[in-house]
Amino acid sequence: MELQQMRYVIAVAETSSFTRAAERCLVVQSALSHQIARLERELGARLFDRTSRRVRLTPAGEAFLPAARQAVDAAERAAAEVAAAVGEIRGRLAIGVIPTVAAFDIPAALHAFRRRYPQVRIGLHVGASELLVERVKEGVLEIAFLGLPPTARPEGVGSRLLAHDRLVAVVAPGHPLAEETEVDLARLSSEVFVDKPTGTAGRLQSDQAFAAAGVHREVAFEVTDAGFTTRLIHQNLGITLLPSAYTSHLTGVVTVPVRDAPARNEHLVWSRSTLTPAATAFLAELDIVIDQEAEGS
Repeated sequence: MELQQMRYVIAVAETSSFTRAAERCLVVQSALSHQIARLERELGARLFDRTSRRVRLTPAGEAFLPAARQAVDAAERAAAEVAAAVGEIRGRLAIGVIPTVAAFDIPAALHAFRRRYPQVRIGLHVGASELLVERVKEGVLEIAFLGLPPTARPEGVGSRLLAHDRLVAVVAPGHPLAEETEVDLARLSSEVFVDKPTGTAGRLQSDQAFAAAGVHREVAFEVTDAGFTTRLIHQNLGITLLPSAYTSHLTGVVTVPVRDAPARNEHLVWSRSTLTPAATAFLAELDIVIDQEAEGS
């Protein structure tokens, strides 16, 4: 069993395609398929079900994948630790962020980091807070920046509270609310809303606030992308609530303070295993130093 075979399995599992996996791994598809078949013979089990339409993991593949990731990560971590010992930062940096992260300018930080550490392979995943926590637990991501209601805390990961913010109403320039200096949730409840999907942390903070105010609202548009949300608002199809720190860079919309606004906390989370030198170096770019033993690890 070889590490490269494990890398091939991981790539196929993540892309659901032998073709795309071969492109990612910079090999011809026949070589990748041959190595996976060889591994399957050694294990005595098929790792993938292959049809003309899709590729998916078998139960044996589902069992193999986490261990394969751990083995590959351990090998890469060992190489990165050796490099760090002689003053070189390299390896992988896998980061997760919510679309409305506001505590830091992550793109600017990544730009500075890449210039300083060109040997590091950077990966970025944008998604919902609850998904990012799971990816950190699985080891797919090393660190992630979340947004959660004050009633929630990240579980099963190391965490640090970064910022506290309140949401503001975001409306089109021609909307009647655009002339208001302040509103409350009772007034907003009569509007059509654009918001995150039901059950997500981003949706929960607003749902809890409206419930506490004793009013009901209609969410007609469930959207995961903050940019698309803004486009819907600009067309006056609805209004939304977004963190005030995030809205400072928006254009083409108007923000209105909300008297009894929902609150949001931003958190940094990391795996409870030791942070890689690359992850530690990136956090240093943000002036964050983590003592894992002292901070929930």
